[in-house]
Amino acid sequence: MKTYDEKHVKNIVLLGAPKSGKTTLSETMLFEAGIISKRGTVEEKNTISDYHDIEHERGNSVYATTMHSEWKDYKINIIDTPGLEDFIGEVIAAIRVCDTAVLLLNAQYGVEVGTELIWDYVDKYRKPTILAVNQLDTEQANFNKTVEEATRILGNAVTIMQYPVNQGPGFNAIIDLLKMTLYRFPENGGKPEKLPIPDSEIERANTLHNELVEKAAENDDTLMEQYFEKGSLDEDELRQGIKIGMLKHQVFPVFCLSAKNDMGSGRLMGFIDNVAPAAGEMPPEMTTDGREVPCDPAGPPCLFIFKTLQEPHIGRLSFFKVMSGEIKPGMELVNEEASTSERISQLFIADGKNRNNVDSLKAGDIGCTIKLKNTFTNHSLSEKNKPINIAPIQFPSPKVRVAIEATNKGDDEKLSEVLAELHMEDPTLLVEFNRELKQVILHGQGDLHLLVTKWRLENIYKMQVAYHSAKIPYRETIRKPALASYRHKKQSGGAGQFGEVYMKIEPWYEGMPPLKEYSVRETEEVPLQWGGKLVFNNCIVGGAIDNRFLPSILKGVMEKMQEGPLTGSYVRDIRVSIYDGKMHPVDSNDISFKIAGMMAFREAFHQAAPQLLEPVFDVEATAPDTMMGDIMSELQSRRSVITGMDTLNGYQVIKARTPQAELDKLFAALRNVTQGKAKFHAEFAEYAPVPPEIQKKLSDDYQKEEVV
Repeated sequence: MKTYDEKHVKNIVLLGAPKSGKTTLSETMLFEAGIISKRGTVEEKNTISDYHDIEHERGNSVYATTMHSEWKDYKINIIDTPGLEDFIGEVIAAIRVCDTAVLLLNAQYGVEVGTELIWDYVDKYRKPTILAVNQLDTEQANFNKTVEEATRILGNAVTIMQYPVNQGPGFNAIIDLLKMTLYRFPENGGKPEKLPIPDSEIERANTLHNELVEKAAENDDTLMEQYFEKGSLDEDELRQGIKIGMLKHQVFPVFCLSAKNDMGSGRLMGFIDNVAPAAGEMPPEMTTDGREVPCDPAGPPCLFIFKTLQEPHIGRLSFFKVMSGEIKPGMELVNEEASTSERISQLFIADGKNRNNVDSLKAGDIGCTIKLKNTFTNHSLSEKNKPINIAPIQFPSPKVRVAIEATNKGDDEKLSEVLAELHMEDPTLLVEFNRELKQVILHGQGDLHLLVTKWRLENIYKMQVAYHSAKIPYRETIRKPALASYRHKKQSGGAGQFGEVYMKIEPWYEGMPPLKEYSVRETEEVPLQWGGKLVFNNCIVGGAIDNRFLPSILKGVMEKMQEGPLTGSYVRDIRVSIYDGKMHPVDSNDISFKIAGMMAFREAFHQAAPQLLEPVFDVEATAPDTMMGDIMSELQSRRSVITGMDTLNGYQVIKARTPQAELDKLFAALRNVTQGKAKFHAEFAEYAPVPPEIQKKLSDDYQKEEVV
């Protein structure tokens, strides 16, 4: 297979909400380029892109899939991405390594909320963008409304390049404003007939063409001068101006499509070929230490892993972009982050599940390799004497969580290893071995993300696992002062155990006044790992307890604070004052005072109006007006407190405070009532008191467990 340089490689990513037609378009593009002789369909489960069993089961994309076509003198790498927010990690990684984003808009629904979420990342990385209005052959297609919504949300960079003549079920013609030609497609799609623009459309076409010319000219001083001199720009000058505008993120050309019927995809491919920026025309990549890495095939070899996948019968498959230099099989490269070296055994160009061997890949190109030992997503490989660490992809925080365990207890160790590997492959899947909750917790982007992870464990790694509700990291504290004493006495022949402690406990808060009742000899402030503070006062006078036993009393208190009296949760924000006690000249020892301190604290805690605290999150829901009632109802039914409402780009934004105990189910419920047409964000806010009835139930359940 021919090796292409950075000037002749175009990397595009297909983006859009679910059912916008990304996979269908990728199939049509490969067909147009002659890579495949027959187009597959999602319904028939025979597309190049969606080839995994889980994708066949679900009927939509789960993974970002790389493909390629060769169109005239260019190689076009295509990455088809999932539309569901659960797999946003796949989308972000693809955006990062591609040079042009093709954002599909469903002409029936306009700019959907899922599309906006994706756009946030396209905008963040400042990727040149093409808007493709798809499904113009459907009953509800509305090109003008879709473009208006896109302009409102994405700004005035939205630039009409084509518009449909007859949208709806009879759609078969578009007017191209770059070539000022009408394209009419045969009934089964494919190569169109080129015709003059009809008189009925010439006025509109001229107006939009002039707007296109102005947009192209305003991005370059030389083109602007030519525009003023001639009053227009020729086709080549227009292409140049549009490319400059795309690179500046100031022109987003709009194209018309029926990907299903192969109408408009060939013209889109031609535009990508002729106008969209090549890999070598993009801004340099940056390293972790702020250095630029030009896309230069003569530079030092460096590749960046943007995706890792475990494939049955193959093993680990690593997808990469060559950032600099030329990569060949047999190369020994260094992964500085993992402090290891890797040998590139084979190089492939991937077309879905098919892999084609290549002899080399140059800067700007995308490929894959197998059997890298310690190199995963976000890692870089480069020469030992010229190390390059590409700045990593920033992935979003998880939204849902679940506890996981191996059904076969003998698999616990293997499960830990596999989960660690899954996280390295998919950084949006976080694994937490929570000692406090005594659970292994998976954090993901959504319920579907976690279900697919379970599917992978069972079908690829052949491990049976069970999901359970993740426990809540409650905290315990008190609301009023209390006094207690405890005498620990044990006699069993020989030296016994004796320790007696008198204790006062109070709610601690920043800036609280000094203790008045007792004289404080010494204070120790202990910042707690789980949040909050313990303030420990030594108020002993007259040698009632020897100073050497005070650390043991503190240790006993701390042990009880790690397993609180109410629910076994961590205790926080308490001031403990030891003001009296007794000891025995022979039987007193550290263990005696540790136990006495622990039990005195336990008794005082129960008398001090104990309060259970729960983590509360700030939640933000963004959705159309029509869904506000359902969202409000769902939030309020889950103990949420509405804190505000706002508008953003024509959408309503509801802000609320929601307890974590309700949060795990809330996202699934909100997605359900909004049909996935809303986006949600949650961020930890504070610990807040649990309602009395819930506190009682949790405490009673804990006491029953303790008895058992």
